[in-house]
Amino acid sequence: MICFLRLTLNFARRQKAVMTPWFIATEKFDKSQRGWEKYIAWSKLDQLDEVVSLDGSLCPTVLPTVKPDYWSRIVNEDFMLQYFTDLEFLRTQVANIPRNNLLCVFRNPSTHPSTEVPSGFEFVGYDLVDVESTASALTNCGGFPDAFSNDELSPKGLLVSHGRARQVQADLRRQYPDEIHADCHLWALFRCC
Repeated sequence: MICFLRLTLNFARRQKAVMTPWFIATEKFDKSQRGWEKYIAWSKLDQLDEVVSLDGSLCPTVLPTVKPDYWSRIVNEDFMLQYFTDLEFLRTQVANIPRNNLLCVFRNPSTHPSTEVPSGFEFVGYDLVDVESTASALTNCGGFPDAFSNDELSPKGLLVSHGRARQVQADLRRQYPDEIHADCHLWALFRCC
């Protein structure tokens, strides 16, 4: 009986360790966009050359309407309907939409995703977006100096270390318990090349 329990627990651990990629296509937000200079002046993130984020205000999805044929191909959870589980289907939907970021993402990964990433995607960084998917704590909240320094962000507005991203996620919750945008999911972002 003990061996059976050990086998069951080991199987459950392996199953939990498997990370499932989701996919989303977002609008690009960079120096060529109207409003970039105003955003940089407000955010004081002078090191940015582009924002790659799941922030719905800065980088909204290019498919804002959930069509009937999406339901079997999207994540059916509160605040997650913009994420697809079927990459090839998403590719067909965005094929004629210019200037989009096709992203492969992992929500709250326990480690840095590697084997689960489809070929053709490159790691961009980690984003921290509030649990209602409205704003990035890194690039659209004016900063949280007790959790991270703006200087830590990459030129894409992301954290590059999984360990540091997890620490910032914990610090946001601890240092800013009453701030709605500090209760965040940690997202690993990979962009299609």
